Amino acid sequence: MAPLGRQGSAACEERGRETLKPASAPTWRMSVELPFAPVDTIIRRNAGNLRVSSEATEALTRRIQEQGAERAVGAAERATGDGRKTLMPEDFGVETVPDPDALELPIAPVDRIARLDIEDYRVSMDARIALASLLEAEADTVAAAAAILARHAGRRTVKGEDIELYDELGPYFE
Repeated sequence: MAPLGRQGSAACEERGRETLKPASAPTWRMSVELPFAPVDTIIRRNAGNLRVSSEATEALTRRIQEQGAERAVGAAERATGDGRKTLMPEDFGVETVPDPDALELPIAPVDRIARLDIEDYRVSMDARIALASLLEAEADTVAAAAAILARHAGRRTVKGEDIELYDELGPYFE
């Protein structure tokens, strides 16, 4: 049997089955350091009996990355003001560092997120844990609100639009 090429794939598509995508199909890559699984877990623990779409997980993952990078820039400014090149928990406004085993977000990707927009800075282990804790707490808030929005819309699935709608509605609650 000959391997399916573009002609074989087209023949399968004509019969209503698609087995291979054409080589010219666009590939989509997201510039996110954080794995989706822990973010999906955060949404699910706040969603109750609702399902969670992959778009919701991607949207919250992207939001966590953006927020983490922004917080790290602010922390770097505070460290620079103190004449340091190492970020500490207090630079993130955290006085007590939580137990890392209690966090869902993995520490190594949070470290990479922290260093996305800052160069020549080190991030102490306690600062990584502090940032992960802050980001997870914020993700819990967003996920809980997204679940409320999904229920309000009469859906059984938390979607990416619920995560994005939280950002639009946020200014009304702050």
